[in-house]
Amino acid sequence: MKFMLSDDVKQEFNDKFGYDSTRVFFSPGRINLIGEYTDFNGGHVFPCAISMGIYAAYGARDDNKVRMFSANVADQGIVEFSLDDLKYDKAHGWANYPKGMISQIIEHGHQLDHGFDLAVNGNLPDAAGLSSSAAIELLTAEIVNDVYGFNIDEIDLVKYGQLVENNYIGVNSGIMDQFAIGMGKANQAVLLDTNTLKYDYVPVEMGDRVIVIMNTKKHRELQDSKYNERRAQCEEALKRLQVKLPIKTLGDLTEDEFDENSYLINDDVLIRRARHAVFENQRTLKAKDALVNNNLEEFGKLINASHISLHYDFEVTGKELDTLAETAWKQPGVIGARMTGAGFGGCAIAIVDRDKADAFTENVGKVYEKEIGHPAEFYIAEISDGPREIK
Repeated sequence: MKFMLSDDVKQEFNDKFGYDSTRVFFSPGRINLIGEYTDFNGGHVFPCAISMGIYAAYGARDDNKVRMFSANVADQGIVEFSLDDLKYDKAHGWANYPKGMISQIIEHGHQLDHGFDLAVNGNLPDAAGLSSSAAIELLTAEIVNDVYGFNIDEIDLVKYGQLVENNYIGVNSGIMDQFAIGMGKANQAVLLDTNTLKYDYVPVEMGDRVIVIMNTKKHRELQDSKYNERRAQCEEALKRLQVKLPIKTLGDLTEDEFDENSYLINDDVLIRRARHAVFENQRTLKAKDALVNNNLEEFGKLINASHISLHYDFEVTGKELDTLAETAWKQPGVIGARMTGAGFGGCAIAIVDRDKADAFTENVGKVYEKEIGHPAEFYIAEISDGPREIK
């Protein structure tokens, strides 16, 4: 895979718009180390921004038009729209994410006094669960906030990104993706309480180990997956528990409190869905302690347990992700592996001894291709800062 640099996107801009861009920006993707499907259940998540992401070259216009081109969706050509008409348009495809962000910024009282041209190009694999949609949202937010001098607080921009997903795109997602990207810091993960938006930065000291991202190459769209169904199941389980318990979210419960009261749910499927949300939240808190205490072995065990819960209780893994995780567990030098993101395809992560990473990718890749019928892709991820201008 070619990893794009800022020079590449500047060339794309010149080729498409016929003049030189004036500024270049970058927004990272994200992985979630642990804490899956806890974000809309009032629990904790533990993501980090990564060095793979999306670059954008910007040029100002003197009219109200916005023109956008993505080299990752080159066959769509240049998408053009007016700042006076920012409604969702299915024909605009990927550009609805930046359009939605511009719309949110305007709705919150900030006026753009001119249009712009934008060329984007990135090395986040499409629909792989590394959150390319949140990356383009926060990339747009960074550009607009900086260029127009709005001084909007980063956490507000993060919230706007979630509103784009929920109200503009129509995905009932939590705030983790936008938060992880917008608030990203190099070599640190963010332990976020999604109930209160209180957060702590936790240093991720891997020593002689690396994080390997494993891409199933099975594309999935959140709108078409069972994401919204899982959310509705958790909400129904919560409602049944609230008949007796004074809780606002599933994240309010400990494991013991859940076990003692799960009879209130009275439905096997709903019990399993809620159990994952409760136990995963507690695993995430334990994972923070493990990292703070430099206990990577314990951290790895928690990661493994997370995948098992996502497989059995939440049923969002599937053959591709299970093959990657289960094969990874058998490799020398691996302390943990799990799916990351919404599941149903996308990516898994593994923590691997650096000197065994090449053998790891070769061995897991062989098994995966034999079992699934097409190759996986593997990347070494560095933990990155959030959206920024490239000087």
